[in-house]
Amino acid sequence: MKQITRCTRCIMDNRSDDTISFDAQGHCSYCTEALEWGKTVYFPGEEGKQKLDALLTRIKAEGMGKPYDCIMGLSGGLDSSYLAYLGYQWGLRILAVHIDDGFDTEISKSNLKKLVEKTGFEYVVITPDAEQFAELTKAYMRAGVPNIAIPQDNVLFAEIYQYMRKYHIKYFLSGANFALESILQKGNTHPAYDLVNLKDIFRRFGQGSIDKLPLISAAQRRVDKWILGIETPRPLDYIDYNRDRAFAELKDFCGFEYYGRKHLENALTAFIQLVWFPQKFGVDKRTSHLSSMIVSGQITREEALKQMEEPLYDTNQMESYIEWIKRDFQISNEEFDELMNAQPHQHTDYRSEAARIEPIKKVYRAVKKLVKR
Repeated sequence: MKQITRCTRCIMDNRSDDTISFDAQGHCSYCTEALEWGKTVYFPGEEGKQKLDALLTRIKAEGMGKPYDCIMGLSGGLDSSYLAYLGYQWGLRILAVHIDDGFDTEISKSNLKKLVEKTGFEYVVITPDAEQFAELTKAYMRAGVPNIAIPQDNVLFAEIYQYMRKYHIKYFLSGANFALESILQKGNTHPAYDLVNLKDIFRRFGQGSIDKLPLISAAQRRVDKWILGIETPRPLDYIDYNRDRAFAELKDFCGFEYYGRKHLENALTAFIQLVWFPQKFGVDKRTSHLSSMIVSGQITREEALKQMEEPLYDTNQMESYIEWIKRDFQISNEEFDELMNAQPHQHTDYRSEAARIEPIKKVYRAVKKLVKR
């Protein structure tokens, strides 16, 4: 049996990760890299304030004469909600875009409603075609790949880029951040923009059509980024971003309620994080989330280990989420059991954009060498 090694500084381990390594002190490659990376991207002090002031000045200047200064995705989770709240405090005119995939929890719906009403931001809700969205997500489940949230993410990004083209918006504010996300386990994931992979998975495992779903490719994203000069700043890296304080500020601002651990504001996402990943791939995402908080000094390693002793989820709640998913996706009990017990696969088992362009890159590199000679 495989010997399980856990980092002595954070709580990352090699249970489902062949890329992790440990030094003589027992420190893992993840937190070692994160601590170095943080020196270049995370500025919670005075330097961050200066960088933030400069960023806000650029965003507002770019937005002059336009209906919006910037755009952002609003999931109902902490990071995007807190960023929206801060954007309101900073006086930004934000176009907030939310995707309603049918699995928002009641507490998430309430939080979004209160936040949007209090900020007064223009708020767009994307509702993908239910039948086609369900069939595309089921195709990912049948394919047995890790990131079955790609359909949701791709549709959201496709819509956001459409709005950026329509209103000539340059700044796409990202809620990604170092404080709570400095460690993301490698492997068992795939880019949401790989339209080649998405279409191949649907061709093999889907039924019907996905022509009603707005989708975006990595190539289209690169073109849009070049034409519009799109920037994706991470303002949360320019402040002392603390999870508990953020929840408290949101509660005071609009009555925002705590919905549980990271990514649990949506029933489908909760299922992916707490059931699909652990059961299919042996991945417990809590190790990454808690290790990130150790690196940013928000919890101790001992506190993180204590949280790891807690059950992954409330059984009754998760059973209700699974029944919800089966009902909306029209998955029978037998098919669901088959999907959960089937052999897992990686996204690279199917066609991908990277595999398609690699031969072109090889030819380009070869020609470049010949020209140099």
